Amino acid sequence: MTGSALLSPVDVRRLAAELGVRPTKKLGQNFVHDPNTVRRIATTARLTPDDVVLEVGPGLGSLTLALLPECASVVAVEIDPVLAARLPGTVAERAPGFAGRLSVVLGDAMRVTRAELGAEPTALVANLPYNVAVPVVLHLLAELPSLRTVLVMVQAEVADRMAAGPGGKVYGVPSVKIAWYAESRRVATVPRAVFWPVPNVDSALVFLTRRPSPAGVDRAAVFAVVDAAFAQRRKTLRAALSDWAGSPARAEAVLTSAGVDPTLRGEQLSVGDFVRIAQAFTPVQ
Repeated sequence: MTGSALLSPVDVRRLAAELGVRPTKKLGQNFVHDPNTVRRIATTARLTPDDVVLEVGPGLGSLTLALLPECASVVAVEIDPVLAARLPGTVAERAPGFAGRLSVVLGDAMRVTRAELGAEPTALVANLPYNVAVPVVLHLLAELPSLRTVLVMVQAEVADRMAAGPGGKVYGVPSVKIAWYAESRRVATVPRAVFWPVPNVDSALVFLTRRPSPAGVDRAAVFAVVDAAFAQRRKTLRAALSDWAGSPARAEAVLTSAGVDPTLRGEQLSVGDFVRIAQAFTPVQ
């Protein structure tokens, strides 16, 4: 079976002109038009022939064409009805041997459900809109327990936050919530020139490997502690968690019970620390 004929910069602009599509800032659209970049993403995703890949925002199909030969199937979620309608035709033209592996879901990745996908994706691979990257990843990790790996291209600054560990300046709410689900690491930088239009920020690839979520505690309860701890970053945990716990004294008691120093700040704690705090808290009746 022959491979896909990937889209060149000329192909991308021709397709966009055919459809009357101009990339919009509202949807965070920056189309990848470099074949080497999409090949690199497909390789870095470490897909197997059995993988069912979820692609968010396939756009004109540049990455889709690179993914199809590497896996069992691709489920592409596209919010733009014009782009969603055209994608199967592009695949049929440029990768006819793999056209049967593609299914397209018209919808918003921030709200899409497992039932709507009609599949159990094992890998998420996507060039994500910068403005919704973290919420999309968190929603899909929560909605799709079948996901084992994630490779997303995001704004470099967002990539750093997603992969940050405790103690760093960029460690925050996204870092902890991602860590609830997976181990994450920044694996590559992506130059601006591979996009159309050229963004005014750098991009990077982040790879996530799913791990078992902490047992014996509710995710929402842990995330509530995380949100409270980082709402006022400069405050100690005793002060930052006072509203959440009911009072500064009660916050200190919960932290002490959890084995966490009340004088620390949120950015110094691991996801395991936040789990222990949530477990130590008993709501006032």
